[in-house]
Parts: sequence; C-alpha cells; structure tokens
Amino acid sequence: MFAKISSIGLFGLNAFPVTAEISASQGVPNIDIVGLADQSVQESRMRIKAATDNSGLKLGNVKCVINLSPAGMKKTGSFYDLAIMTALLAAAGYLPKELDGKAFIGEVSLGGELCPVNGVLAMAVEAAQNGISELYLPYENAAEASVVKNIRVYGVRTVKELVGHLTGKALIRPTDPYEITEESYQTVLDFADVKGQEAVKSAIEVAAAGFHNMLMIGPPGTGKSMIAKRIPTVLPRMTFEESIETTKIHSVAGILSPKTPLVTRRPFRDVSHTASSVGLIGGGSVPKPGEISLAHNGVLFLDEFPEFDRRVLETLRQPLENRSISIARAAGTVTYPCNIMLIAAMNPCPCGNYGSQIKKCTCTQQQVARYLGKISQPILDRIDIQTEVATVRYEDLAGTVKSECSAAMAERIAKAREIQSRRFKGTSITSNSCITPDMLHEVCVLDDKAGDYLKLAFEKTGLSARAYDRVLKVARTCADLDGAELIGKPHIARAVSYRSLDRKYWGN
Repeated sequence: MFAKISSIGLFGLNAFPVTAEISASQGVPNIDIVGLADQSVQESRMRIKAATDNSGLKLGNVKCVINLSPAGMKKTGSFYDLAIMTALLAAAGYLPKELDGKAFIGEVSLGGELCPVNGVLAMAVEAAQNGISELYLPYENAAEASVVKNIRVYGVRTVKELVGHLTGKALIRPTDPYEITEESYQTVLDFADVKGQEAVKSAIEVAAAGFHNMLMIGPPGTGKSMIAKRIPTVLPRMTFEESIETTKIHSVAGILSPKTPLVTRRPFRDVSHTASSVGLIGGGSVPKPGEISLAHNGVLFLDEFPEFDRRVLETLRQPLENRSISIARAAGTVTYPCNIMLIAAMNPCPCGNYGSQIKKCTCTQQQVARYLGKISQPILDRIDIQTEVATVRYEDLAGTVKSECSAAMAERIAKAREIQSRRFKGTSITSNSCITPDMLHEVCVLDDKAGDYLKLAFEKTGLSARAYDRVLKVARTCADLDGAELIGKPHIARAVSYRSLDRKYWGN
C-alpha cells in the first residue's frame, strides 16, 4: 500500500513544500519516519497511533515507512502530524489515495483533536505559491491562514471531522476570507494627551516622516515613555504587504492573537533593560525572532538606554544598518527582517538631574561619564535624531488648551511619505532612512547655501562619515515636510541641530 500527501515545512520564516510518502504492508505493527526528522517529528508516531485508536480508526497490524521529502531539509516541529496521519489513513483505506491539490498542517492530540501550531501564515503563503488549492489545518489557525488569497482554508477540529469531509459524508464549510475592518486600525492613544513638549513633538514628526531612529534625553517624569507609546499613532497605516510580513514573524514567535489573525497596527515593542542579546535579536537551537524583528515595520522602544548591557546594545549595530538579522545555527541559518524605527530614552545621569535648572545633580563627574559611556559612538552614529525632553512647565500642565492631536501630525507625515513613495517607486526603499549610499547624492540635492552650511558644520562638529550620511537623510525628510525639491540651509541646520547632543553630553 502506498499513499502520498502534501504538507508544508517551516524553518524560521522559511517555508518549503513537503511530501509525506508512506509505504505500508502487513506485519508487526511499526512506524518508521525518515527524511531528516528531529525528535519532535519522531514523537508524532505515538500521538498519531493514540489519536487514530481513540477516533475509532484502527490501523491493524501495519508495518510502514514514512518518508518526509525533500530528505535533505531538516524537519522540526509537530505540524507534520496531520499530513503523516492523513497518509496513514489513506494507505489503510479510510481515505482516498488521491488527494492532489490538498495540503495538511497541524498537531494531533492523543484524543484525536487538532491543536494549533505556530507559523501558519508563512506556510499558507508557501502553499498558495505552490499551487495548493485546499489547506487543512487546526480550527484555531483557520482565520490566520484565510488572510492568504487564492486558497481555500478548512479549519478542522477533530480527526473524525477530517475523515468525514474527505469521504464526503459530512462536509466542512471553508473559512471565510479575513476582511480588514476600520476598527482594527483604531487606538485610544493620542498626542493630544501630551502637555507641552512642542520641540520634542516636532522632532518626532521628522523622525516619523522619514522612519528615522531617535534618542530622547531628559530627567525622570518628563513624559519620554508616554511620548514614545504614541509614535505609532502618527505613522502611516501599514500596507497589506507590510501586515503580511509582520504577521508572519508574530505567528512564528507564537504571539499572534486568534482574535486578530492579521497585524494591522504598527508594532510597538517596549523592551526591558534586563533583556539578553538573544531576547533582543533572536536565537535558540531553532532560531526564534527577537524583539527587533517583532518590531518589524514598527517601533522598538528601549527605555533606560544606558541600563542595557553594553554587549547587548552592540548587537544592534548590524541589524540597524542592514535592517535584517541573520542567525546561524547548526541546523541552518535563519534571516528575519527588522526594518524598525528605534526610539531610545534615557536620563542624562544616574540620578537623572544632570544639567537640570530645577533639581541639583548628586552624581560625580566620573559617575556621569561612566553612565554616558555605556552608549558607544557607533550606536550613537546610527541614531539620526537626538532631542532633549525638558521638565514640563506648570502652565502647560494646568492649561485647558489641548495639544495637537495625532491625526493632524499624521496628515503632514502622510504627505511627506507620499513624496517619498513617488521618489522611490520601483525600488525596495520605503523611506528616507533607507536611502542607499549610491543614491544619497542623487536624492539629497543641496542648494548652494545648504552646501556651505553643511561643510562648515562637518568641519566644526567632527561628524563621522556615517553621521554625515544620516544628516543628509534627515535634511531630506525636513525638506519633504516643507514640500521642497531642493534641500535648503534651514533643512540642513535643523538636521545638524538634531546631532548637537553628541557634543553636549559625550563631548564630541
């Protein structure tokens, strides 16, 4: 007896087609699984045997060999259970042997129920691209897979339900395609809640318009965290392609909510300073995405920036530059995207009052230097915008005049992003922060006064080559917000001013 069933494998974000082939004969009951299957796949033999017995589907005295091809690809995880079990039932005569165009994904419990698995969206996309017309998976995963177009998704609760459908005795209704609603974009946060801090909001508008990294420095209680949490409310809405990319990562990490099978709001990941390098950039024997990838297409917020282990912060250098992170392990190499807007916040010293006109700083110069020294120059160079967050005045807090709302800021930012979309049409660049070195001088064209001012600023401030490039990118964003074709002196002056804290705090 021979049967062949289609499935989809997954390693990191990389999905690939898998075929479960079974050759069965009468003999001493035994199931052998070959095809570079790890321990979790090998254990499916016990799960499947118990599930079929408890579902009233007796396999009898069957000796069989199951091959998961391609044999050269490592198979990990429990989501091959359903494909292996379907192949066994087809070989035993419970199901038709010809199930072309159908793929099966899911874990099977001992009682015969199907259990949800991670990474379904990436596998569903791969199935659709390989000509699969029907995808069978656990009921809890059906809404997530239904996001993919050109494939019918069947959410299955039990083994009996699957057999009934495939034999035509009790058909399962396919899951309706997931539709994005207006409510899925709504949020209760708004910049109207932030009193004062107009200079900081102005800096955030530039950062959001160009998707630039940003550092906020100020005493405790000035609203740095409150401001950071509202940044996603002024970013442009995610496109469908961005939602798919982000949802894939969240699905693989196992943090996707069944109630929201598609991520439609820009992610905001607030990371504790106790995070390890694995927690921040990802890792593990089968590499999982870290916080920097979970924030893909959104905001990664690192509060208490100097309190992070310096070695952990240094791991950000490569992914901030390349906007992707590659994790190499013995089982293979996984690459996760991380096109993020880094927002960092910090106090100016351990007590938080260094430079304050209101409270006296109790730190020694050595303590301040040691504290600030935890942030290396290479990391600072990768942060385009630095701004101080001053103590809020009483008049601002007690005043009844409302601050500008997120919608008004978002409207101006959207216009600047539209300019960038037209400029970078036909390329992989999505914002000014991603301008490549070969395009920099073609895109960032300065008028004469701007060029002279930038030369003077470069010579006086000692900007690094990387900081010089980033000043140009920020100036390009400032010009886009003004609707200007050429970068003028005011745009360069504004961009250079966002690098002034290097000299004030780090003495460069």
